[in-house]
Amino acid sequence: GLVMDVKTGSGAFMPDFAGSRELAESIAAVAAGAGLPTVALVTAMDQPLGPAAGNALEVRIAIEHLEGGHRVSRLHGVTMSLAAELLVLGGLAPDLDTALGKLERVLDNGRAAEIFERMVAALGGPRDLMEHPDKHLPRAPLVRPVAAPGAGTVVAIDTRAIGMAVVVLGGGRTRSADRVDHAVGLTGLVALGEVVEAGQPLALIHGRDDDAIASAAAMIGRAVTLGDGGAAVGALVQARIAG
Repeated sequence: GLVMDVKTGSGAFMPDFAGSRELAESIAAVAAGAGLPTVALVTAMDQPLGPAAGNALEVRIAIEHLEGGHRVSRLHGVTMSLAAELLVLGGLAPDLDTALGKLERVLDNGRAAEIFERMVAALGGPRDLMEHPDKHLPRAPLVRPVAAPGAGTVVAIDTRAIGMAVVVLGGGRTRSADRVDHAVGLTGLVALGEVVEAGQPLALIHGRDDDAIASAAAMIGRAVTLGDGGAAVGALVQARIAG
């Protein structure tokens, strides 16, 4: 079985829902035509899935999630939806509710964290990543806040611009030959619907030089829109297409 996560929203390859749905239907049809049972979920990417962006910083979020620390609801929801579909397709659960129950159990009893650590070691990584992440995950030398220009509610986030801010810091490539800096990125990212005060950080930038940090800060400032009242936050899973 194959489960695909097709994004829609400002951070997606197809930013509009109609295009994302068409892409999902095309993927599911091609896979099914090749004899591979497939489910494609169209999921929201109108804001980052979690409070961090950047290589090592996102790995830290994943480790915390697996170990039972603070679990970001958006990241948890999308991951569980995708994994449940795969368990059903693979015949390991009769329905989605049963699959979700199995997934919650292996998260809570530590089995998922144990298997992840074994996967890392099998791929040549450290055997003690879960126990000693700080020994293996690099940290950037500079951390700077991006202050909110005023008070208000976060009503829109240009998720693609957030990603490009990480690229400016060196955390992504613009050319295939570019070196990726695994330490840089963003933490403490605000979420849609969050109420912020003037001067409160919209994000914390982890970088290596002030010029790159200043460029990333300007991009984040433009990417986050503050307004009055509430924000429209849509469903995480916006469509399910089975092939």
